[in-house]
Amino acid sequence: MPQYGYFLSCEQYGPAELVEQARMAEQAGFEALWISDHYHPWNDEQGQSPFVWSVIGALSEAVSLPVGTAVTCPTVRTHPTVVAQAAATAAVMSPGGFRLGVGTGEALNEHVVGGPWPPAHVRLEMLEEAVQIMRRLFSGEEVNHRGTHYTVENARLYTLPDEPVPIDVSGFGPAATKLAARVGDGYITMMPDASMVEQYRKGGGGQKLVSGGTKVCYGTDREECVRTVHRLWANEQLPGELGQVLPSPKHFEQAQTLVTEDMVRENRVCGDDADEHVAELRAFADAGFDRIYVNQIGPDLRGFFDFYRTKVLPQVQRGD
Repeated sequence: MPQYGYFLSCEQYGPAELVEQARMAEQAGFEALWISDHYHPWNDEQGQSPFVWSVIGALSEAVSLPVGTAVTCPTVRTHPTVVAQAAATAAVMSPGGFRLGVGTGEALNEHVVGGPWPPAHVRLEMLEEAVQIMRRLFSGEEVNHRGTHYTVENARLYTLPDEPVPIDVSGFGPAATKLAARVGDGYITMMPDASMVEQYRKGGGGQKLVSGGTKVCYGTDREECVRTVHRLWANEQLPGELGQVLPSPKHFEQAQTLVTEDMVRENRVCGDDADEHVAELRAFADAGFDRIYVNQIGPDLRGFFDFYRTKVLPQVQRGD
């Protein structure tokens, strides 16, 4: 039976709001937390982007649920040695446990340090080397490394959890999924695609944790929910690699003019039909996911958590 978690959006909410949502999620019966790791929001309407590691520290005091990043890019903006230290401290502090979700990132967040934005195959190479460095650091050894993309000298982590931090690797295509199967302790993908789960498991992932997530907009007025999603998260309907290569929120805002409300209506669960929300989560369960996270886009957070506590989670957690 999958576990069901709540997905905290650092792009849309400030630190105090995220911590309060985590408390409400735990009270509503969610079993885990994901949190996004961004330097910028996707667009100015979303309007936030707190430093995720500070928020995780606050979450460790507020809730007892396991926490994971979805996802951190340990390659360009932040050196893998620094990500490893942050993750190790988060794991020590988090009473429910901590998992480091990693991916190849987006220019939106990573190019802020002024370097080039590498092509996809180079980003995958960088991610694999970063994972190797972080694993060595999680073991407690002193690391000296001179690789293709990174140099590490005399680095050692002194604050470590009892067990190495699990590293889940995000993948949205065959190459990234192959990498996740080879080097990850788990796999993250955002579509309920059974073929990708199968590729991961057969490619070496075996029975390791497979996690996925979705966004919904709960509200009593379905059309108002559609308008809310279109205003805040139209970026999710952009095709191809635009999400990885556009460099700033203003460029996403320009591209989002191509996204219509009808596209949102067809691709995102909006409103208060419990069957639709259950079906959205069940699609991930049927595709073989072990953990399924959901994020509420709309402003009625208390209504959302009450709705899921009474109408949605009881059904999916029983497997109805």
